[in-house]
Amino acid sequence: MMTLANWITLARFPLLIVLVWGISGEGLTGRLLAVPGVMLLIGLDAVDGVVARSRQEATLLGSVLDIAADRAVEIVLWVLFAYLQLVPLAVPLIFIVRGALTDSVRAVGYAGGKSAHAQLRSRWGSWLVASRPMRGGYGLVKALAFLLLTATLALQSAGLSWWQPVWTAASGLSGVATLLCIVRGLPVVLDAFRWEQKKGL
Repeated sequence: MMTLANWITLARFPLLIVLVWGISGEGLTGRLLAVPGVMLLIGLDAVDGVVARSRQEATLLGSVLDIAADRAVEIVLWVLFAYLQLVPLAVPLIFIVRGALTDSVRAVGYAGGKSAHAQLRSRWGSWLVASRPMRGGYGLVKALAFLLLTATLALQSAGLSWWQPVWTAASGLSGVATLLCIVRGLPVVLDAFRWEQKKGL
């Protein structure tokens, strides 16, 4: 039986498709509506976790779905913004490669019944990947980058010249998000190899 938290997580997928349609179109209305739409899309990521904990619906499947939704949102939006020439192509490529690598090594832990964060072995790895400050900070940087990139397109469609400083801020945040993506991916991979070596002994 599907839990409410999982329904909220799954709702992000069709919302993402609608947002891509609105952002990629050249109409002002679609791009203006996409700005609060992106806020909603990102906000639902926090809501599903709160609902899961408050209703005691936290499950391994729920954690996997949450990561899948996060991955779909970030990859699709980065690819879209690269296609619209607002971020370099290197940005989505880094997110795709990092996501494929971390998700692949995590699959081994999932097979053993361990959630993504339970698979971390080192203290520094747990802090970088699972701590509230790092998770919140990383999520906030990505959210602001997506929001400002969407706002840049809306301002361009409206013919307003001050889209440029908004885009500059978005570019800076995109760079920070990409750096954090790499740094937070390293412990996931390194801890997986440590776990495999220990298991082999």
